[in-house]
Amino acid sequence: MKALEGVKILDFTHVQSGPTCTQLLAWLGADVIKVERPGEGDITRGQLRDIPDVDSLYFTMLNSNKRSITVDSKHAQGKEVLESLIQTCDVLVENFAPGALDRMGLTWERIQELNPRMVMASVKGFGPGPYEDCKVYENVAQCAGGSASTTGFDDGPPLVTGAQIGDSGTGLHLALGIVAALYQRNTTGRGQKVLAAMQDGVLNLCRVKLRDQQRLAHGPLREFPQFPDGEFGDAVPRAGNASGGGQPGWILKCKGWESDPNAYIYFITQAPVWKAICEVIGEPTWLTDPDYAKPAARLPRLKSIFARIEQWTMTKTKFEAMEELNRHDIPCGPILSMKEIAEDQSLRATGTVVEVDHPTRGKYLTVGNPIKMSDSATEVTRSPLLGEHTDEILRDVLRYDPDRIASIHQSGALGVKPRMAAE
Repeated sequence: MKALEGVKILDFTHVQSGPTCTQLLAWLGADVIKVERPGEGDITRGQLRDIPDVDSLYFTMLNSNKRSITVDSKHAQGKEVLESLIQTCDVLVENFAPGALDRMGLTWERIQELNPRMVMASVKGFGPGPYEDCKVYENVAQCAGGSASTTGFDDGPPLVTGAQIGDSGTGLHLALGIVAALYQRNTTGRGQKVLAAMQDGVLNLCRVKLRDQQRLAHGPLREFPQFPDGEFGDAVPRAGNASGGGQPGWILKCKGWESDPNAYIYFITQAPVWKAICEVIGEPTWLTDPDYAKPAARLPRLKSIFARIEQWTMTKTKFEAMEELNRHDIPCGPILSMKEIAEDQSLRATGTVVEVDHPTRGKYLTVGNPIKMSDSATEVTRSPLLGEHTDEILRDVLRYDPDRIASIHQSGALGVKPRMAAE
C-alpha cells in the first residue's frame, strides 16, 4: 500500500510549479488525474523539444505517474464531466492566473456545493496585496522573494539560481499543505483552501538572509567576504560563495580547473576540525598562531586562509580531495556537473535518477522521488500521452456506461468529434 493510496487528485496545473506538486503526490501513491485541453494539452508538451513531434523532456520530467484526460471546459458536457470529477476527487490543484477558475464557473463556493470535502490548492505568484494579480514566472519569484538580491558577487549584478526554487520549490510547499489539509479533514470532515504563493515560497527558502538583514542592524556581518575591508550598506549584500551559515566556506579550484569548468570543490573550515585542516594542508603553526587559532580571529583572514587551502586543493582532483578530506571528517563537496550526476550509478541505485521508457520518445532520464519511505516505495512511471486515459477515467472513476461515454465523445466535449461512419 502506498502512503496516499485512495486519494484522488484533480490536476488542473500546467508548466512547472503545479505539476511539481502533483507529481510528488503521485509518487506518494495518489491517483493524479491531469485535465488538459483537447488537441493541445499542457503547453510544456511542446516547449524546448529535443525530438520533433514528441512530448518534450520539460513535460515528461514533471508529469510522471499521472493519468491524462482531455476535456473542453467551455463545452456544456465538458463542464458536466469536470463537475463530476470534483464530486469524486479529494483535492483540486491549480496554478492558473488569478480569477481563471472563477471564469470557468468553478468558484470556491461552487466547488463546496459539489463536494464539501474537497481541498482546493493553488499556486499563485504573490499572496494578497498590491501584486496579487501580477503574472509570475520562476525568475520573477526569485527576484521578488529575496533570492536574486542576495545571490552573486558583491561587484556584480543580482543573479538567479539554476535551482528552480520559485516553481518547483513552491510546488513542494503546496504538496505539504495539501497533505496537512487532508489530515485535518479526518477531524473536521470538510475541505479547505490551500495557497502557496511563489514569493512566499522563495522567501521561506531565503530565511537566513532575512536573519542577516536583522543582524546587519547591529554591525557588520563578519563571516561575509566584505569583512573587514569592504563596506556594508543597509541591506544584506551578495556574498559570493560564502556558506550563509555559522561555518565559513568557499569554492576552491582543483587539479584540472584550467580546462574543466567544474573542477572545483566546496570547502568548509568547520571549527571542530580546524586541527585536521591545518595538518592536511601543511600549516601546523596555525594551531598556535593567535591570528588563526580561534574562529573569531580567523574571520578577518578568511580570504587568505582559503587562498592557502586552494594551493593544496589544486594539487588534487576534486574526488581525490574529497576522499582525503573525508578521512579527516572535514566537510566538503565536489562541484558535480549534470553529466556527472546523470552518470552517477549510486543515484540510479537509490531511485534519485531513473530511466523511463516512453512509447514515442524512447528511453529518457528523469528525477525520482527525493523522499524515501520504508513502507511506501516509489515506482516512477512515464508521463501520459495527451488524453491517454480519457475513456478509462470516465469508465472507472466516474462510472459512466459505454453509451454515455460515446455520447460525450460525439458531442465534442472531449476534443475533435469522431467522424460519422459513411451510410
